[in-house]
Amino acid sequence: MRERTQVLIAGGGPAGATAATLLAQQGIDVVLLERERFPRYHIGESLLPSLLPVLDIIGAREVVEHHGFVRKTGAFYGWGGQEWALRFDDPGRPATHSFQVVRSQFDHLLLQHARHQGADVREESQVRHIALPEGRATTAWWRTREGRDAEIDFTHLIDATGRAGMLGARQLRTRRVHDVFRNVAAWGYWRGAAALPEAPEGAIGVFSLPDHGWLWAIPLHDGTLSVGLVTDKRSFHQAKDEQGSIDAVYHDALARCPLLTGMLQGAQQASALKVESDYSYTSDAFCGPGYYLAGDAACFLDPLLSTGVHLAMYSGLLSAAAIAAVLRGEVDEADARRFYQTTYQNAYARLLVLVSAFYRIHDGRDAYFRQAQALTRRDQQGLRLHEAFLNIITGEEDLHDAQQDPLTPLSPLDSLYEKLRTPLTGHRAQGLGGHGTSQMLSLPTTPDQAAAGLYLSLNPYPTLRPIP
Repeated sequence: MRERTQVLIAGGGPAGATAATLLAQQGIDVVLLERERFPRYHIGESLLPSLLPVLDIIGAREVVEHHGFVRKTGAFYGWGGQEWALRFDDPGRPATHSFQVVRSQFDHLLLQHARHQGADVREESQVRHIALPEGRATTAWWRTREGRDAEIDFTHLIDATGRAGMLGARQLRTRRVHDVFRNVAAWGYWRGAAALPEAPEGAIGVFSLPDHGWLWAIPLHDGTLSVGLVTDKRSFHQAKDEQGSIDAVYHDALARCPLLTGMLQGAQQASALKVESDYSYTSDAFCGPGYYLAGDAACFLDPLLSTGVHLAMYSGLLSAAAIAAVLRGEVDEADARRFYQTTYQNAYARLLVLVSAFYRIHDGRDAYFRQAQALTRRDQQGLRLHEAFLNIITGEEDLHDAQQDPLTPLSPLDSLYEKLRTPLTGHRAQGLGGHGTSQMLSLPTTPDQAAAGLYLSLNPYPTLRPIP
């Protein structure tokens, strides 16, 4: 069986579903092939407020708002001996809240929305290989739900296959793990936990440990609390050898966090632990002739700032806008790819730098705020440190960037790229050190990278337009 479509999307998570929705809404022929049957389990429950404007753009906000997810109105940090709360309802902010979601349900809502908007969504359909004659993606071999092999030709491909990285990681082998962020996460779900005192309603709790790593606590609408431990790989395995099991390491970490211990007093663990490791990585290139890598297929960051779904839906929006503009003949394909590479990679790099700063646990809150201000593109006259930090950790800064002239130099970020290339000593993240980021491209500020003259326009539909 052989078919043809304008756009093929491999993967039905938030990145793939967002792109499929936006393309279908513009009348573009799009087929989405998803390996699994939704709903399916997925980690990553805490969403940033930046997702609300994207949900508005794709027309899915109402269905998410009405589903009953916990409203997340801020975050609470017990970090490096200090405690502070961040609230998202400061005057003038684009979104006063976000959600703590059960990802199986959230992802299913987005995939169903893409189907209702006209995308040809096929579950239990796995893309197995991409043909790249002369370096351009043109054809996919895939396995149907019935177990038959099939082919589909396309003009553009979006690889949204998550950590599996069907094209970038498996075929092109362009993925690079960040050496210093070789961490391990272990998490489970608890029932009967208390709310976090002094925290905003529905807030995520993030707590540093005295020696290695940190913990998260995320309240969910099914009555459970997601509680996870993140620590560097060496410390994790050393503790496991000493204490005898992953469960022992996990429970020992919880016992060393008084704030979390108070929340869990009288609670019961309701699930077995799940474990992931070596999950922070990037790709040498986020796109190429005929293809875009979106969401986790392109890059993933330590979960400290809950950026996974933000980067996924953000890249889904950018890739759909780039492809739509090219198919309509409004921009050159090479320029569109350069825009995507620059904008998506800039968003990832900025968060990478801020997470790196956070791992300098004892620097204190004001140091993180100052780092955030150095990473913002806004006119900094009168910009508060607290506001700069909120702009970045809520994802607002990325949405702002995508609609601005990317030719504007990012001199603070450029200098931080240089710091990131400086190798670290030791195995722990000590701030702005080299953790596999030397392959990140410089910002497109030279004439031969003219795609930097494109910006994201949302009206009447998401597309790319040249700077007047």
